[in-house]
Amino acid sequence: MEKELINRIANSPLITLDMEPYAPKWNYKIFDIKDYLFQGLLLREKDFRQSLKDFDWSVFKDMDLLVFCSNDAIIPMWAYMLITISASPFTANIYHKSEQDYRSEKWTEAINAIDLSPYENKKMIIKGCSNNPIPPSAYATITARLLPIASSIMFGEPCSTVPVYKKPVA
Repeated sequence: MEKELINRIANSPLITLDMEPYAPKWNYKIFDIKDYLFQGLLLREKDFRQSLKDFDWSVFKDMDLLVFCSNDAIIPMWAYMLITISASPFTANIYHKSEQDYRSEKWTEAINAIDLSPYENKKMIIKGCSNNPIPPSAYATITARLLPIASSIMFGEPCSTVPVYKKPVA
């Protein structure tokens, strides 16, 4: 006698939250100050000002601009101010941070905009696989948001999860 196959995962009370649909829309470019330093280490004011004047800032039209220095040079504060003055007529926003920090911030903004009310008192799985990279900070942010409302939180796929949190019984 053949037993009927039962899909226990489909019949379980687990809800999978896929983070990928909430991924921010990336619209940014990078301005690395190191490319405008003498020998990659020293900022010469006159040369720097001329470089900013000659630069075609329209390449950043309506984009977020990430301004940082990728090497260990000491950059005077006024250099960031000059870049902001030159770029602001063209850019959507200017961020003085690394690409990694910017991506983490945008993920946090996207996750904070999610309506989590449907997940109240639910057993949640935060999906682990995606086609595009999701930073660790995004998983930490969604966990922090689900913590007060979910009855349990797991990580992975429905067929193979890692338990992360279970609400204590009152």
